[in-house]
Amino acid sequence: MAPHYLVLNRYDDEDADYARHHTGHDCRLSYVTLPRCAPVLAGLGVAADRVETVPALDPDTALAAARRLAARHGAFDGVVGLSELDVLTAAQVRDALGAPGLPAGLVRGFRDKVVMKERLTAAGVPVPRFTALTPDTTAEDVVAAVGLPAVLKPRWGAASAGVRIVADKDALRAALEGLGAAGAATYECEEFVSTEIYHVDGVLVGGRQHFLSVSGYVNTPLDYAGGRPLGSVILDPGRLRSLLAAFALRCVRALGLETGCFHLEVVRRPTGEPVFMEVGMRSGGAEVPHVHRELHGIDLVTETFRTALGIPLESADRTPVDTPAGWVVWPEPRERPGRVLRCTSVIASVPQVYAEVLPEAGEVFDGNGGYCHVPGRFRLSGPDERSLRAAVRRVMDGYVVEYARKEGP
Repeated sequence: MAPHYLVLNRYDDEDADYARHHTGHDCRLSYVTLPRCAPVLAGLGVAADRVETVPALDPDTALAAARRLAARHGAFDGVVGLSELDVLTAAQVRDALGAPGLPAGLVRGFRDKVVMKERLTAAGVPVPRFTALTPDTTAEDVVAAVGLPAVLKPRWGAASAGVRIVADKDALRAALEGLGAAGAATYECEEFVSTEIYHVDGVLVGGRQHFLSVSGYVNTPLDYAGGRPLGSVILDPGRLRSLLAAFALRCVRALGLETGCFHLEVVRRPTGEPVFMEVGMRSGGAEVPHVHRELHGIDLVTETFRTALGIPLESADRTPVDTPAGWVVWPEPRERPGRVLRCTSVIASVPQVYAEVLPEAGEVFDGNGGYCHVPGRFRLSGPDERSLRAAVRRVMDGYVVEYARKEGP
């Protein structure tokens, strides 16, 4: 009988089409999903008895639903969650059901920002000075541990949600008071190193590198959370790219990853020394999967799915292409909800843009779009990093989207 896999799904768009990830591999899929996502699965032809709809994808709720599905269709040969929010939950469900796959103890090092830095510190990998917050942590405690400015981060956050940089002790004290006792226990605080941030996206198989790309952000994810566009450009071959690639591999191997996909962020000190920021056991977000699939010939989301379930890589028999690439995502409006009046194409004015996804007139943005449902997405190709960085800046300077404030429901 074909293997039976459980999918934890929180997507309500084309990303809920998991059939594209197991092409050439006969299997049966069952799903635990959220109410807003169930109609999408039904529209894709998923049988109703293969789906358990739950109010939240927390470990206890997901496990109870998984047991109901297993009672109907048999034990699971793997459990996968592609969202950053579900990677650890999938591992916890695997452990509870005795299904194959990476254990939750290892996966926690790719989810909890304190745990990942504790493990890397023990392995001798440079990380920012950091401290886990408790209800009793004071501003003075934080300054003594990490100095100023300092970065407050949710331990299990994603997409820079809840992250803030505090420049002085009064601002830090106010931020801690704003978190409250319960909130403080879910945060960590770390040394501010730099706004020169890079991301490394890779695939390991049996401890060996199958694919790896190194990119530099244009603006930062925190800028994006604050309302500025975010871009990224793949680095040219050379000393910096080699340095960051080797550092990223050192990090993920120290965290115990032998087979899987990762998205790792790194900064550099003024001396040039790379310093770990954070890592996820998944494909990067925004336009990262698109440019890698379209220009490099590797689908990082598909390979995340397949490595989590022990399925051979879809790209196992070919070498991905090393192609200069970049992207830009546009932030949602500051006043929300906002209804789009008009926007401008940039393809004619920025020839490096080979694809753009623009909003329709009347489309509404409410601040919950993340990196996907946004008022402008642009993918670029060109001869080298320098020309692409300039093109990314031209997109940021030239794109215009106008809104009207949406009134009523």
